Amino acid sequence: MLLIIVFVTAAVAFVALNHHRREVSELNPPNNPNQPERIVSLAPNVTEILFALGLDEQITAVSSDSDRPAAAADKIKVGTFWQPNTEAVIASRPDLVITLWFEQQRAVADTLNRLGLNVLTLRIEKIAELYMAIKEIGTATEHRQEADKLVEDIGKNLKDLEAKLASADKVRVLWVIQTEPLQVVGRNTFINEIMELAGGENAIGETVQQYPSIGTEEILLCGAEVIIQSAMGTENIAQQQKTAEVFWSRFSNLPAVADDRIYVIESDAVLRLGPRLPEGVDTIARCLHPEVF
Repeated sequence: MLLIIVFVTAAVAFVALNHHRREVSELNPPNNPNQPERIVSLAPNVTEILFALGLDEQITAVSSDSDRPAAAADKIKVGTFWQPNTEAVIASRPDLVITLWFEQQRAVADTLNRLGLNVLTLRIEKIAELYMAIKEIGTATEHRQEADKLVEDIGKNLKDLEAKLASADKVRVLWVIQTEPLQVVGRNTFINEIMELAGGENAIGETVQQYPSIGTEEILLCGAEVIIQSAMGTENIAQQQKTAEVFWSRFSNLPAVADDRIYVIESDAVLRLGPRLPEGVDTIARCLHPEVF
């Protein structure tokens, strides 16, 4: 009799335990085993993509220059974009590290791969590559639908801007990266793509370098109607604007200078090829075609 009582009691306990487990399982379904839970981003634009895909909770660490969105400031920092800290990356115990395809980050990616870590290396140097990168991140993080939606939204916003600028004449643009020495944007760059989407055309012809240095003769012959100059940092933009106007005053025969069409812009949204691409194009379009807006 005692044996029967023990058996029945055990059976009831087994049923109750399994019922409890089922309830817990239904309330807290197990994570997708293919979805990384600890993601490290080594580039600011990658960080923005991750946040835009709704992966806030999975982002464990980011590069120190990842400053958008504001929530990125709360993440652990693992070195800069140009100098990632491999030890800090490893210490963050990632199950996915996302790097970009250039020398310094490729070296880090190689080390992490040798240690058996999961690394996704992306090339984001043109707008088409941005779309591809978003989808690759979506696949790697089991957020394919979110990635498709983000690509669709970016494309739609760009098409809306294109339609708004459809009747505007192209404006010749000299886009300056720095003045000492003078370095400008060439045609084989994503910034050139932004320039064209904003209703402009590059005043500089074909060049071997993506960001060539040019001299006085080339400046005078380019016929630029607008000069766009990337600000250094995000502070003292007004002072940088005045400094630029003084610098370019020596080229008074250039249409952009004669017509006071020199613009120093915050380069954050424009030079960071990520989800805010339409915002960057809109910023430039307003410089080139204020009459449309």
